[in-house]
Amino acid sequence: MIHGFIRVAAATPKIKVADCEFNTNRMIEILEECEKEEIKLVVFPELCITGYTCGDLFFQDVLLSSAIEQLKRIAKVTKDMNLLSVVGLPYLYHGNIYNVAAFIKDGQVLGMVPKKNIPNYSEFYEARHFTSGNEEPITISFDDYEIPFGTNILFQCKEMKDLIIGAEICEDVWVTIPPSSNHCLAGATVIANLSASDELIGKDTYRRDLIKGQSARAVCGYIYATAGEGESTTDCVYGGHNILAENGKILSESKRFINECIYTEFDLSKLVSERRRKSTYQAGHRNNYLSVPFSYHGEMSELSLTRKYNKTPFVPLDKDERYFRCEEIILIQAMGLKKRLEHTKIEHAIIGVSGGLDSTLALLVTVKAFELLGLEKKNIIAVTMPCFGTSDRTYKNAISFIKKLGVTLKEIPINEAVLIHFRDIGQDENVHDTTYENAQARERTQVLMDLANQYNGLVIGTGDMSELALGWATYNGDHMSMYGVNSSLPKTVVRYLVLYFARTVLDEELSEILIDILDTPVSPELLPLTKEKKYQKTEDIVGPYELHDFFLYYILRFGYTPTKIYRLAKCAFAGDYDDGTIYKCLTIFYKRFFSQQFKRSCLPDGPKVGTVSLSPRGDFRMPSDACVDGWLKELEKIKIDL
Repeated sequence: MIHGFIRVAAATPKIKVADCEFNTNRMIEILEECEKEEIKLVVFPELCITGYTCGDLFFQDVLLSSAIEQLKRIAKVTKDMNLLSVVGLPYLYHGNIYNVAAFIKDGQVLGMVPKKNIPNYSEFYEARHFTSGNEEPITISFDDYEIPFGTNILFQCKEMKDLIIGAEICEDVWVTIPPSSNHCLAGATVIANLSASDELIGKDTYRRDLIKGQSARAVCGYIYATAGEGESTTDCVYGGHNILAENGKILSESKRFINECIYTEFDLSKLVSERRRKSTYQAGHRNNYLSVPFSYHGEMSELSLTRKYNKTPFVPLDKDERYFRCEEIILIQAMGLKKRLEHTKIEHAIIGVSGGLDSTLALLVTVKAFELLGLEKKNIIAVTMPCFGTSDRTYKNAISFIKKLGVTLKEIPINEAVLIHFRDIGQDENVHDTTYENAQARERTQVLMDLANQYNGLVIGTGDMSELALGWATYNGDHMSMYGVNSSLPKTVVRYLVLYFARTVLDEELSEILIDILDTPVSPELLPLTKEKKYQKTEDIVGPYELHDFFLYYILRFGYTPTKIYRLAKCAFAGDYDDGTIYKCLTIFYKRFFSQQFKRSCLPDGPKVGTVSLSPRGDFRMPSDACVDGWLKELEKIKIDL
């Protein structure tokens, strides 16, 4: 439960209709297994103690009494278990029968939540047996102690303040405004839904979308446990389609027609962070809600996570979705540039092309924008500016690529201009320091800006968001442009976009060029190539971009702590990088991210593409002199264990 993780389960036992003792036995078996798996919250289906399909047997005292006795038995069994269980049963109160969810912990029933919306259409006729539950909680007597009874009850963990659980039952989530919406606005972070949803053709897809959508709308973890095999098949079949969803994403889903107990971990700190970020999420105190405290016993342990983390969180794992995203991203980039060209009435674009990933993508996007505007591609001036560190490979790729696209090629070697500048400022050309490198980057930018004046053109920025995050750009050099088409794209996304072009272009030769660009190590190419010095590789200096992009996503998107990001990175990159490498790169990231904010504070315009951006006018506003010490101190906690 460290870092906000809690393991939850949705369980469907095989039951016998109206055999409460048999059903309870199966539930107890599941509870014992859940305890072994360190599950802290398990939810069973609607009316699972009796079975949902009892019909008019719900009017029989024998069934109602048996359900209560078995509920007491479950409570007794769970006395020594360190988990919260939610079970369904019919409950008779003041002459009315209610369909309730009973919360059980430490040998007692903590409270009962009745079903609010009672369906009475098609194959459902619950209004024949059950009464709609009261919203305002009341106190009732149960087994010689008093418990709350009502829909507006939240169960809050003392040790884990962000764990607040609300409940709704089956039909409740199918109505226009589900009770869970109000529960979450009142503070609930997890919703338990005890359900008995029968199977019809296509209903599984609708159900899946419904639960996924409600978890997104309410920004919560959603546990959906439904009835399965064992329910009466007189008129319907129940498939046990359990679903665990978190903020619009399904984390685990059971196979239909197989009774299963599925489990995963909810990330409560992620949910709380997302709600905090959204100013339109109108959470707050609700007077008509009752909070019921409960506790987990023993030391809070670090769970071994069963949920998987994508090494490239900016890039979808699904191939079809990834290709769709590529098309969408390119169009957003191109439309952004199209608007800027239209507004300024500029019909020329100036772009530096190095033969690397970033400038390759930027040129492809620029061509797309010109196509949308109906402008001639020859109005795009693609400039190569070879200097001391330019390799034959990148030079040839840049020239071939430019020619293949049919844009205007302009080659301007800058060696001499840089050497003159060195003489002007008294820089020894044999000293390959920061000045040596940055002078080249600034000379290239000066050339592009002056060409823009000559052609009345727009300088297209090629730098990506990963470089901006690390400050891996020369201030007032490649850091500057007139419109940065890649500015909100991390390096991992840039790579996939170029790969997308390589696989979809009809020209085989162009595809081969793009593949070779993809295979070329990322480099600023600012140091001369000699026998003594190897090819300059950016990732040898700052660390792998895939690690930095992983850090960037979870820092910006959810505000995770360094220790949590380190933990997730270890899970995602297990077998790829050792713990020491991850720690070193994470430390580099934080130091550079804070120290280089001044470059981002004067970032040129560029289109936001994904959920995360570093634009000082949009997503991320940070003082340039913010102190990193607090984050580095937490990193020191990790160092102790290395």
